[in-house]
Order: sequence, then structure tokens, then C-alpha cells
Amino acid sequence: MSDVIQAEGLVKRFGETTALAGVDLSVRNGTVLGLLGPNGAGKTTIVRILATLLQPDSGRATIGGYDIMTQAHQVRQLIGLTGQFASVDENLTGLENLVFVGRLLGMPKADAKARARELLGSFKLDDAGERAAKTYSGGMRRRLDLAASLVGRPRLLYLDEPTTGLDPRARMEAWELIRGMVSGGMTVLLTTQYLDEADALADDIVVIDHGRVIAMGTPDELKAKTAAQTLAVRPVDPVHVPTVVAALSELARVEPEVDGQLVSAPVADPGVLPLLYQRLAQDGIEVTELGLRSASLNEVFLSLTGQPIEEESDDDRQ
Repeated sequence: MSDVIQAEGLVKRFGETTALAGVDLSVRNGTVLGLLGPNGAGKTTIVRILATLLQPDSGRATIGGYDIMTQAHQVRQLIGLTGQFASVDENLTGLENLVFVGRLLGMPKADAKARARELLGSFKLDDAGERAAKTYSGGMRRRLDLAASLVGRPRLLYLDEPTTGLDPRARMEAWELIRGMVSGGMTVLLTTQYLDEADALADDIVVIDHGRVIAMGTPDELKAKTAAQTLAVRPVDPVHVPTVVAALSELARVEPEVDGQLVSAPVADPGVLPLLYQRLAQDGIEVTELGLRSASLNEVFLSLTGQPIEEESDDDRQ
């Protein structure tokens, strides 16, 4: 499988701030690459450079074989971009928004209108096509925004935190749309603040911190890099939570996390599980949940960067 994106040694500075300090990455054709990193790590800067909206200070990158510096026009014909916030005109109807994009791309009016209606149907917006976008829900606006990025039939789609601000149902709808686009042959570069999103959608993940790539691999490969597993136990009676915490703390030699009645802690030795079971049985404590699981992507992120991923992105916007 060939790489549709190849970047080597990308460097970008904004005054005294180094946003990128030599980033290498590649994206395989027909896959989703998840780009993760703490706030200010340089994720949006990478997207803007690869979209030819920003020039690197040094390094090189090609998109579909075209150089982002010397063949920017050809690159732009291959890509679509959806940012964190909907870029549609709220006073235009859904149909008018998509026709407008098509006309900007040089399509004849009839072709732009036909493409707009096709996309409205694909994104389940055909019933709302004649309504002003300002009457749309957040999920509908995001679907319209995604549709707008596809008017020109791009081979490659950049999604910069595409589900920010959406409710859980709208996020799941967006995920299904993205999966459908990829199954149709599209390649996606995805930045996201939601680790479950990267876990669900990405074939490969690149983690950057302070403008450098610090890890890459499939979600499972990254999880395997954290040797510890998590032991979780949920007592039937909440009154037993303190006893469970004390027992797990002693056996795991770390302070467990408590979420309601669920008590959990990382363990390097899976033999802790039967020992904990015996301890709880001796104390007459019944449980509804007791088991080991592999590290979550959130735990991988924490172990790699030393900090949890932020809920809001304030990535560099220069």
C-alpha cells in the first residue's frame, strides 16, 4: 500500500516558539492516520502545512507525489479540509452552501447543483436542503461541513478535530460518515482531542509532543508499549469500596482510582488478580466486576507525554 502523504523534517517557528522541530510522518493510501498530542504540540500547524496554508521553515512533504511548496496548486486539487468549526454560511440553505463551494471550484452551475444534491442525499440532509443552515442542529451543520469538503471529490481529507462540540449521538454519526468515506477509498488525516475517537477510527497513530514525534504505530501497538494492565473491581455493596481500595493498593503498590463503585489500578503482574479475589472472598465481599484489561489509549497517552489529553484544544493558531 503506497503512502499518499510523506513528510520529512518539518520545522516551523513562530517568533521564539518552535511549533514543529523536525516532524516525519507518512499516511498510507486508503487509511486513517490519527494525529494526537497535548495542546500546543503542533497538530494544527502540521495540518496547515500539509494543506499548503502555511509554509514550513525547513523540511519537505509530498501529497500524492506533489511537492507542497513547488506544486501547491496540484496539492490543493487532491485535498479537502474540515476544521474544528463549521465553515458554512448560516444564511444560505444547505443546497446553496454546497452549490457555492462547487462554483468556487470552477464547476458549471448545473454540475455544482447536481453534486450538491448528491451530497445532501449521501449525508442524509436532502430533506433539509432548502432550509437555512442556521436552522440546523450541531450534528447537521457538521455533516454539511463534511459534505462541503467533498464537493471537489478529494482523494485526501484533513479532519482537524471534526467532532469538537458535538453531542455523543452526533459524534457517532460523524464516525459512521468517516468510516464510509474511507471504505470508499478516501484517505483521512485526523486530529482529535478524543482518544476514543482515534481508537475507533485510526489505522495508525502518530503522537507528537513539543513539536516532535514521540511515538507511532497502530492503536494496539501503542497500547502494547505500556506493559501494565489495569485491574478493575466493582463491589456489590458501595460500603465495601474503602476495603477494596485498601486491598488493591496493598497488592498493586499504587493508589487505585475510584469512579463511583469501580476501583482500578495498573498492575504489572497479572497474578495480582487471583490474590485480590482470595482477599475479597476471605472478607466476604461480593463483586459484580473483577478483571484485567489492556491499557487504554488514554493511559498510553499519559505514559508517553506525562499528561492527560486536554478537553479543549488551544493548539497554535498563528
